[in-house]
Amino acid sequence: MSPRRGGVSLRPSSLFVLVRASAGLLVTGCLAGTLRSGTAEPSVALAFGLLVAVGELTRWRGPRLRETAPLGAAGALAYALLGGHAGQPTHHGVAQVVTVVSAASALGSVPHIACGTSPTLDHLVRRVLTAAFAAVCFQPLYDRGLLDALVGPAYALLLLMLMALTALCDAVLAAALARARTGWPFGPLLRDELWALAGIGPAVCATGAVMALAVAVAGLWALPVFCLPLLLTQVSFRRYAAVRATYRQTIASLARATEIAGYTPAGHARRVAALCQAVGRDLGLREPELTVLEYAALMHDIGQLSLVDPVPAGATAGLPPAEQRRIALLGGAVVRRTGVDPRVATVVERQAEPYAEQPVEARIVRAVNAYEERAREAGPCGAPAALEELRLGTAGDYAPEVVEALARVLARGRLTLPAAG
Repeated sequence: MSPRRGGVSLRPSSLFVLVRASAGLLVTGCLAGTLRSGTAEPSVALAFGLLVAVGELTRWRGPRLRETAPLGAAGALAYALLGGHAGQPTHHGVAQVVTVVSAASALGSVPHIACGTSPTLDHLVRRVLTAAFAAVCFQPLYDRGLLDALVGPAYALLLLMLMALTALCDAVLAAALARARTGWPFGPLLRDELWALAGIGPAVCATGAVMALAVAVAGLWALPVFCLPLLLTQVSFRRYAAVRATYRQTIASLARATEIAGYTPAGHARRVAALCQAVGRDLGLREPELTVLEYAALMHDIGQLSLVDPVPAGATAGLPPAEQRRIALLGGAVVRRTGVDPRVATVVERQAEPYAEQPVEARIVRAVNAYEERAREAGPCGAPAALEELRLGTAGDYAPEVVEALARVLARGRLTLPAAG
């Protein structure tokens, strides 16, 4: 169901435009206010601006790692929750926080744009809105002296609580933007965003809080000192991302063995994997389940390498059930010898069983594989007929909920599949 406001239903695309427009108006208003009133503590603003810009410069695109610029995030949050500089109170306020963070984030993104690896607008919108949220929660209370009674551990605890609350709001915003962009269910998207907070999120929040406390006491020299642990954490995450990317490339290369040997059409495994992931997201699968589903979909036909005579066009969906199960078991045996996650082998082995006995990943692979084969055989206009054939098979061959999820994914029309041939 689409979000509602004032009794009027907002389509996902409308919500997408609304969030972006709100961020744009916020930045414009804060910039105008800062220019009118002047910059408070220019040296502090410049130092934090440089920190955020450097954080954006060092961002990277890791597979399913939510925070790709942790240093920039920590710097933005630290400036939003900054209540002093070298023992003296600060007076920068909410408008200046938004101005500095938005300008620095945009500046740090320029090299990425020049290299053709532009960060998504969602990333910049989230950075600005989360910094604004943290500043609104802290700066008015600080300016009015309402936090003067908090000292020592109580003050630090307050900063950590505000950091955690900001991280939760960022997760909600990220899930809402993903829902508006893709049409996937909001609940599973939010669950995955919250689960991802257990990764580098605590390091970002802790570093932001420590930097705000350290600068308030010792001055700006504390910034580079307390950035070092987060930089080391970022390096570790980048190595982890590189390992995951290499692992996936290895599986994709292994899956292409059936294409190279002439057992399956070119691009079939990649098309099935992409469509399986979209169906899995529509059904609300978690990230670990989606990873297993992707790997199983890439390798679902690998059992055909054990056949003496190839199946015509690699179309196993039309084979007798006993032959389908034999090929699936052969494929599972091959997958187990590769050292891949045993759950992937289980999905490959069970893809030909009656759907009532299958895990959900195997149900998805079976239905999507059958759809892709039949749509390919029927030509450019064969997709509706292939989908209808799957619906007719929901009595025993294909899980009804999977077929309907596939229909929803195809109706949205936002999935780009690798071309055949």
